[in-house]
Amino acid sequence: MDDSRRYVVIGGGLAGLAAAVWLAEAGKQVTILERRPRLGGRTQAMRVAEVADTPDNGQHVVASGYRSLFRYLESVGTREYVEFPGRGSLRWPGGRAVLLHTTGFRAVRTLLGAHPEAGPLDRLRALRATARLGRQALFQPADLADITTEQWFERVGMPAKAREALWDWLALGIAAEPVQRESAKVFADVLATGIRIGMQDRVGVTIGYPTVDLDTLYITGAERVFEKYGVDVRFRTVARKIVVTDGLVTGVQLVDGSVIPADAVICAVPNSRIHGLLDDLPEHAEIYAAADKLGVTPIVSTNLYLDRPLRTKSAMEALIGGTGVIDEVFDRQRMHRRTPDGAWLYCLTTSGAYEQIHKSNDEIVAEQLALIRRYYPEAAEAQVVHAQVVKMPKATFSQVLGTAGLRPAQRTSIPNLMLAGDWTRTDWSATMESAAQSAERAVEGLLAYAAAGDQR
Repeated sequence: MDDSRRYVVIGGGLAGLAAAVWLAEAGKQVTILERRPRLGGRTQAMRVAEVADTPDNGQHVVASGYRSLFRYLESVGTREYVEFPGRGSLRWPGGRAVLLHTTGFRAVRTLLGAHPEAGPLDRLRALRATARLGRQALFQPADLADITTEQWFERVGMPAKAREALWDWLALGIAAEPVQRESAKVFADVLATGIRIGMQDRVGVTIGYPTVDLDTLYITGAERVFEKYGVDVRFRTVARKIVVTDGLVTGVQLVDGSVIPADAVICAVPNSRIHGLLDDLPEHAEIYAAADKLGVTPIVSTNLYLDRPLRTKSAMEALIGGTGVIDEVFDRQRMHRRTPDGAWLYCLTTSGAYEQIHKSNDEIVAEQLALIRRYYPEAAEAQVVHAQVVKMPKATFSQVLGTAGLRPAQRTSIPNLMLAGDWTRTDWSATMESAAQSAERAVEGLLAYAAAGDQR
């Protein structure tokens, strides 16, 4: 092993953190370049002085099939902080709620008839349509990339009640796009990945959540690893271009004109920030075009502190028919065993928030509070103690119709230059797992290149 090689990771989001951690564990000399004054990228906790609390900039769920993400959590020592309760809730206006089971035999019933008004015929139709979905996800029709997820649901005959209670909400959660816009192939690919992992592990993929804030889960453990291995983290450092000389990366040029020497680089920035960095890469025009076409999807998250509890049925609740105002409500008292002390925290998320992102914070809070009162009778007289709106206009890349197949691979034509980030090609959509898996593949590529060089 040649420890003198200099590995530079551009970007301190989850993909960059994972790449740096695994390179450091492999004994490499690593430098991280982060343009902001802190690590974490789009994944971070925030301090709310008004209520002496530490919420997150958005609530993240975790699937049990996230193997690369769990490897990262093992590396940074925080795997124990993810919990899989085996259930969530579906909630309708007026307060009617149905438990959404994600494990065991009861999960089958959820797939076939979670809607409280679903009758035997609805369940039979849902069974047939679900079987078709699974079969077509594994053995995909040639035109799946040319239709929306909604059109795919219609093609397989998914009943309206099953769509309302489960499938439309599930598709939105996977790709952060409504089914009318989402590419059917994107959803099919993720569904196929889940099926394959479930078959390999002989247990269905289930959904869980962190029991600690996102800084504790993703960042502080990585910082301990960096301290242990001497990783050089440079904040407020903006890369302009990756320098390629005679077909190999030789350094990273910064905006101030200086150059950081590098024997290998992992570029782990979002697609919205890739332009200019790869100008020396022969295929840069193709990657830039893909990055532009993938675009961005906005997400709005609100940390809503109320003066009384909503009496949720579970830690995660999906609002059915929320009209794009709120997709999910997360009860942080249940998730983090939080003591309210006069302020109950509920994390509200809106995926594909194309309209909401342009509204003022006050408008968003008023709109969301009105919706909460429709779904939770306990909220009729609730008052807002404090509200924190987090607008993320570039929360992730878009997965609308026409974007399937655009995501670039981690390996480039320059053998010591790799890409990483959730927008690069992985087995998952825009998730924490996609970021971690991309980093894993990028690191594997660089380590293989280094090993081949040692043998030459």
